[in-house]
Amino acid sequence: MDEQFLIQSACKGDLDAFNRLVLAYQDMAYNVAYRMLADEDLAEDAVQNAFISAYNNLSSFRGGSFKAWVMRMVTNGCYDELRRQKRRPTTPLEPLNDEDEETDSAPWMASDDPAIETTMEQAELEHALQHCLEQLPPDFRAVVVLVDVQGMDYSEVSASVRTPLGTIKSRLARARLKIRDCLQGFQELLPEQFRLKGEAQE
Repeated sequence: MDEQFLIQSACKGDLDAFNRLVLAYQDMAYNVAYRMLADEDLAEDAVQNAFISAYNNLSSFRGGSFKAWVMRMVTNGCYDELRRQKRRPTTPLEPLNDEDEETDSAPWMASDDPAIETTMEQAELEHALQHCLEQLPPDFRAVVVLVDVQGMDYSEVSASVRTPLGTIKSRLARARLKIRDCLQGFQELLPEQFRLKGEAQE
């Protein structure tokens, strides 16, 4: 994909070129939004709004990583939604199924190619990870999702969240420690290599 050519064409009004950019990044954008918001509908709205904003502001794109530029819009949209939820909390910790009932498992950590069957233990571990991720401040959560889940490099994440590289590394290190400490409350679910020394045998 010749990204720069597509961007130039989209700036000239070529909607097909912009749609090709959307197809290239929509899965990543959705994964970021879903793992930050833990809600399918809210994630879809955040992604849709991000791409609409990207299309409307293509003329302001000054080069660099288009992916980072789009992810910035996605994460900003998620920050806005999380602030709204904080003002008016309505979302339960557990995700809802199609019948609006709380479920015990959360798929936010599922891979892009989920297994056909998930054991109860795996589901409980995913729930624990979901819980611990939601305990992080939004800026820490964004860094973990972008780096550890989506595999973006530090410079791209720095551009995405408009934060200095050193701060990104610091937030990531602190976020990983917070997640590790949080998971110790669920250590019976953890593989032995992830348990804190001295507690694995308890």
